[in-house]
Amino acid sequence: MRIILNKKPTFWLLLAIPAILMLRRYAGGDVIAMDMLHPTGEWAARLMIFAMVLRPLVSLLGPKPWLNWLVQRRRALGVAAFAYSVLHLIFYLIDMGNLDDILAEFWALGIWTGWAAMLLFVPLALTSNDASMRRLKAGWKQLQRLVYPAAVLVLVHWIFIHNNLVPALVHFVPLVLLVAARFFLSPKPQPKGA
Repeated sequence: MRIILNKKPTFWLLLAIPAILMLRRYAGGDVIAMDMLHPTGEWAARLMIFAMVLRPLVSLLGPKPWLNWLVQRRRALGVAAFAYSVLHLIFYLIDMGNLDDILAEFWALGIWTGWAAMLLFVPLALTSNDASMRRLKAGWKQLQRLVYPAAVLVLVHWIFIHNNLVPALVHFVPLVLLVAARFFLSPKPQPKGA
């Protein structure tokens, strides 16, 4: 079982299960595009947050086997977050139905922040591979730091789309606390290659 779980395709399949279940319901006519917006967006945000909390957790807890296993799959989590963001965008476009309606609401705070976050996610996803790491060298880490402004944009998008602060904060407060703790508490040694 451990060998199967350590295979990258198995991890990708686990990450895809929520999308497969959602798409099955949509294809079966059980839900419409509008019903897909919340779950796809929420999965995108959750996976992004999960990928982001791993480094602060290693700093605070030190190297742990289970944590190192997750850190080694952090890029996959980030790419999966992007994939769910793309699904979210596709269902938004289907729900809106035409360019005039999309443009009419574009400058609403809850909308343009989503578009801006998506624009930041594109280079992050495209460079989340070993070849880009080798080519960009130190610039790769700088580029990947775009995830922080993207996370802020996602938070604002979530709050203003749902007009509700609590669910967004439930997801984002742990991230903020862990990132803050990483800077204020003494760091523990980190595993190589993470």
